[in-house]
Amino acid sequence: TGAMGSAEPLRSLLCVKRQRCAVSLDPARALLRWWRSPGPGAGAPGADACSVPVSEIITVEETDIHGRHYGRGKWQKMEKPFAFTVHCVKRARRHRWRWAQVTFCCAEEPLCHLWLQTLRELLEKLTSRPKHLLVFINPFGGKGQGKRIYERKVAPLFTLASITTEIIVTERANQAKESLYEINIDKYDGIVCVGGDGMFSEVLHGLIGRTQRNAGVDQNQPRAALVPSPLRIGIIPAGSTDCVCFSTVGTNDAETSALHIIVGDSLPMDVSSVHHNSTLLRYSVSLLGYGFYGDVIKDSEKKRWMGLIRYDFSGLKTFLSHHCYEGTVSFLPARHTVGSPRDRKPCRAGCFVCRQSKQQLEEEQKRSLYGLENTEEVEEWKVVCGKFLAINATNMSCACPRSPQGLSPAAHLGDGSSDLILIRKCSRFNFLRFLVRHTNQYDQFDFAFVEVYRVRKFQFVSKHVEDEDSDLKERGKTRFGQICSDHPPCCCSVSNSSWNCDGEVLSSSAIEVRVHCQLVRLFARGIEENPKEESQS
Repeated sequence: TGAMGSAEPLRSLLCVKRQRCAVSLDPARALLRWWRSPGPGAGAPGADACSVPVSEIITVEETDIHGRHYGRGKWQKMEKPFAFTVHCVKRARRHRWRWAQVTFCCAEEPLCHLWLQTLRELLEKLTSRPKHLLVFINPFGGKGQGKRIYERKVAPLFTLASITTEIIVTERANQAKESLYEINIDKYDGIVCVGGDGMFSEVLHGLIGRTQRNAGVDQNQPRAALVPSPLRIGIIPAGSTDCVCFSTVGTNDAETSALHIIVGDSLPMDVSSVHHNSTLLRYSVSLLGYGFYGDVIKDSEKKRWMGLIRYDFSGLKTFLSHHCYEGTVSFLPARHTVGSPRDRKPCRAGCFVCRQSKQQLEEEQKRSLYGLENTEEVEEWKVVCGKFLAINATNMSCACPRSPQGLSPAAHLGDGSSDLILIRKCSRFNFLRFLVRHTNQYDQFDFAFVEVYRVRKFQFVSKHVEDEDSDLKERGKTRFGQICSDHPPCCCSVSNSSWNCDGEVLSSSAIEVRVHCQLVRLFARGIEENPKEESQS
């Protein structure tokens, strides 16, 4: 047996689950491997092999067992069995992770302790893993199962990984946001939110706001350079849609998210700031929607008594009313990005587009120090006017179980840009065709009435705001439009819609939006590629 701490692999003959097994540890590659010995007539040795990166080992512990090992063609009882158990991550279908256990045993106590010591030393070197977390639990979100999900599926895994936690069960809206402004967050390695997208938004606003206050940055200035937070955010999904979790991990499974937190994954993510008249309205990470999605969320807020079905009811009502809104969209194209919204190259773990786009954006920012930024922006701003059924801006794919591809399948999490989708006035049938494509594999932008741009900044002003000080005749048209909006068969321009900002209604329709590249980090690694599974599904 070689020295386990060296760069050479260690090989020792151990017994795992009553099967002959050769086990090796390669510290140079930080990989644990084991091979089941083939039986009579089996194929070449090593055909049945398993391996796990040390970075995906949760913990190792000594195990007290009374086992048997296989030798000389028959099972023999061990006089003094010694064993250790490796708790690790196992991949399941549809991007899910599962907690797995593998027990190794042998008759020599020093060898068993050597394995334990070496694996623990390797795990100690993984400094990205959290040790102490602040956990916010929303007991009311989704189906009201947040506390139960945490206690049954998450807390035992945190305990196994020796992660200590401080838990705050929220009792009212914005409690998590206000708490992050008040408490000492320096003693934590990360913040975990148990709930839906609304709970994540609270934690996001609190963490960004606290970071800017500490750095002396005025959030109300649209051109302010925001400071990234050193803390990561973990999401335990327990909401109605869990869009952020689904778009960053690939599933809304609580055990999967807990394991991503335990192994210390880190995923940088863009955040958009939304301003009106030099006042910060909100931050957005997923969807900014005007028109259809704004009307849906505004109407559903009045029907909270209906539960989750209110979204379906409001969606159908909004679709039948078929309102379109007139206004002007001005945007600055994202020249620094690699790719386009229609290139069918989704954001995946270790995304090259996000890395390359950030590098190019940093180079642009360096050039702007010489006074070139203002000139370039004046030259590059584009303006689109017209009547729109919907205006959507997405920082991520916005995928969810109902829409596995999302509103913009090729949107990237950390490329410093947002995909701006303009749906112009069209028939109700064509708009339905567009909506249906959110649920299948077809190109949802392949319509004459749909335009999509990858942008760094954009502004919107509705026709109603532009003309609010106009003459009496124009005001009469506005009143007529409001009356006509009560008749579903007609597609007409009513006065104004509302903005849906990650599930919250904004008070103003005239907004200015800027994307801040990789402002926050999540306990995630992005959606992992799995060609075999993708082809089966």
